Amino acid sequence: MQKILIIQTAFIGDVVLATGILEKLHKFFPDARIDFLLRKGNEGLLRHHPFLNQLIVWDKKVGKFRDLVRILKLIREEKYDRVINVQRFATTGFLTAFSGARETRGYDKNPFSRFFTKAIPHIVSVTDKYKHEIDRCNDLIKDITDEKAFLPKLHPSPADFSEVEALKSGPYIVIAPASVWFTKQYPVEKWISFIKILPAGLKIYLIGAPSDQALAQQIIENVRNPDLISLCGKLDFLRSAALMKDALMNYVNDSAPMHFASSVNAPVTAIYCSTMPWFGFGPLTDHSTIIQTTEQLSCRPCGLHGHKSCPEGHFKCALTITDNQLLLPINSPLS
Repeated sequence: MQKILIIQTAFIGDVVLATGILEKLHKFFPDARIDFLLRKGNEGLLRHHPFLNQLIVWDKKVGKFRDLVRILKLIREEKYDRVINVQRFATTGFLTAFSGARETRGYDKNPFSRFFTKAIPHIVSVTDKYKHEIDRCNDLIKDITDEKAFLPKLHPSPADFSEVEALKSGPYIVIAPASVWFTKQYPVEKWISFIKILPAGLKIYLIGAPSDQALAQQIIENVRNPDLISLCGKLDFLRSAALMKDALMNYVNDSAPMHFASSVNAPVTAIYCSTMPWFGFGPLTDHSTIIQTTEQLSCRPCGLHGHKSCPEGHFKCALTITDNQLLLPINSPLS
C-alpha cells in the first residue's frame, strides 16, 4: 500500500484547488493511503473526506516553529512513499526535503527544491498563455498519472445538505460580499445598489466568516429587504458549499467562495476588481460568468493578491462595473 502526503498550508481557496490532486491520485491509486497537511482553521474543508486517511493540522498562529518541529517528526514517523508539496514557501519546502520520503516533489521556485527528488517548473499565466492553478497542480503529478487536470471537489455530507435544506424552499441567490483584500472586494455601496434592483420574491443569502458580519449588516440596513438574510458566521465551509450548489446564482469576489462554487459545480458570477482571471484562479463551473470593468485601465492589474487600498486612489476597476453587468447572468434563469 502506497503512502502519499499532500502539503498545502496556504489559504482556503488554495486548499480547495489542491483537492483536484487528491481526487486524481485516488483515481489512479485507489489503494493508496493519502494524507493531507494544511493550516489550522482550514481542516473543515476536508472533514470526513472519503478519500483521505488522515488530516495533519499545522498551527501557524501559536508556536508556529515549535509546531513545525512536531509536524516534521510526525511526517518522518509515517515513512511516506511520496510527499507532494503544492506550495513554494520555505517552511513547507523544509518539511518536504527532510520528510524522509522515498520520493519528494514540489515546484522549482521553492527555496528547498534542490533537495527534492523532482522539482517541477512553476509556470505563471500570461495574457496570451492561460494556465489555471489546477493545471499547475497537475504538473506535480502528471508524470505518474496523465496530462488531464482534475477539477477541485469538496464533499459536503448528507448532514451538511440537510442543515441548509430549509433555506432552499424557493428560488434564491447567494452573495459572498467580502474578501481579505480591499482591492479584490466589490465595494459595499455597489453590492447595495445591485441588490436593490433584484426581482422581488427572490431570497438573497449573504455568506462569509464571522468577521464579515458587520459588512453584511451594513448591506442589510441600507437595502431594507425582508428577503435579504445574513448567514455570515452561521455556516461552515461545507454547508456554505451545500447552499451554493442549488442557488440560481452565486455572486463572489476573486476569493475562496468562487472555488467553493467550482468544487460543487454551482453556477457562479465572479467579480474581478484589481485582479485578472488570467492569473489562473478563475471559476471552473459549467455555468460561470466573469464580470470586470469595460474600461481600459493602465493600472490594472495592480497585483496578484490585491492591496489594502487602491494604489492610485480611485478604485476605478471596481467602481466602473455596473449593476446591469451583474444582473445579466440571472436574467435567463428567471425568465
